[in-house]
Amino acid sequence: KFLRSDRAEAQAIADVVKRLAMAEPAIAFSLRDTGTDRMVFQVQAEQGDMFSALRGRLGQIMGRDFVDNAIPVDAEREGVSLTGFAGLPTYSRGAAVAQYLFVNGRPVRDKLLLGALRGAYADFLSRDRHPAVALFVECDPTLVDVNVHPAKSEVRFREPAMVRGLIVSGLRHALAEAGHRASTTVSSAALGAFTPETPSQPRIYQMDRPRNAPGYSGLAETDTMFDPQPSARMEEAPQLEAQHRPLGAARAQLHENYILSQTEDGLVIVDAHAAHERLVYEKLKAQMAETGVRAQALLIPEVISLSDGDIALLMEQNETLTQMGLSIEPFGQGAVAVQSVPALLGHVDVQRLVLDIVDELSDGGTQQSLQAQLDAILSRVACHGSVRTGRRMQAEEMNALLREMEATPHSGQCNHGRPTYVSLAMTDIEKLFGRT
Repeated sequence: KFLRSDRAEAQAIADVVKRLAMAEPAIAFSLRDTGTDRMVFQVQAEQGDMFSALRGRLGQIMGRDFVDNAIPVDAEREGVSLTGFAGLPTYSRGAAVAQYLFVNGRPVRDKLLLGALRGAYADFLSRDRHPAVALFVECDPTLVDVNVHPAKSEVRFREPAMVRGLIVSGLRHALAEAGHRASTTVSSAALGAFTPETPSQPRIYQMDRPRNAPGYSGLAETDTMFDPQPSARMEEAPQLEAQHRPLGAARAQLHENYILSQTEDGLVIVDAHAAHERLVYEKLKAQMAETGVRAQALLIPEVISLSDGDIALLMEQNETLTQMGLSIEPFGQGAVAVQSVPALLGHVDVQRLVLDIVDELSDGGTQQSLQAQLDAILSRVACHGSVRTGRRMQAEEMNALLREMEATPHSGQCNHGRPTYVSLAMTDIEKLFGRT
């Protein structure tokens, strides 16, 4: 009497079988509903090495989109190995419905592993987005206790900190190897948003009209093409060799934010603000890890009025903020004086920067680890140093941004997991215009 509906129980059974099938890609599985004699799930045995077999099996269970937008993970530490596939940050989900974790071949829903997974992606996704992964932890059975939960869905590791560190570092290394890559589903969604008009009358193309027909607007032999608006025109032709680069050569800036770039076999649209925000963030993290963020002293200190609680929050983190290049001192009752800001930001609205940091300190609370909170603050700081929407960029500046994106890991998504560019193949563009 404690069972749920037949449909819910059948779905739970199918989920168990699918997880077992993920763990053993070299074995065929089938699940039949004996009540209706319907084949619910069936996969054939996969061939090839571990990764190719697993890729094939995951494609059947999690879908081709996942394997097309996932990167292989292979790491080892102190006798514990981590293998599998992890989705790119831009291939994230609105709920944790595509997270499959295994320990010594056993499907688990373990708090330690799930927490490590969130920590590994914390630098790339906002809190309401969830990564898609299929990860396998293998270790000597004496290093893990599988009998701490009645359903054996949770485990206890002898060295939990080491296992957590392996997952976080293994995933971050794999994501760094992906470079500036963004998921193909971003481009697919962009193409899907283009809806060609459906005219009520058959189309008559310009080249099909006779020159003396009514409504003909063809160019005379002496006519020239119109000159586009300055905000959508490049002053200098890009170098041909730049078109062979992954993100191509900048051709124009649209709406004072989006860079239109031409590649060898298509075009790329880059969100300059989002891309530069990621680049600044990665630079800030690199400086912080080395010797601290370089500071730029303000000619006149900026005085900002704050509540006593907000001032207390800032003063608690004063040493950390100083390492970030932000020097803040109390300034009488209900105010602070900002003496310096990170040099990388250039000209910045100091008051907005400080208020954003206060918001992050309040929002993070005690739930985040020190490193996570530090990264979150740096992410907020980076936003203030990025290219502002509405600013006209020169050709050299746009191309320099594209080259830096190609050389910077994780530049395919902004600090919140949104894509920084969309790539459209020429074949897909031609289909939109009926050129098949």
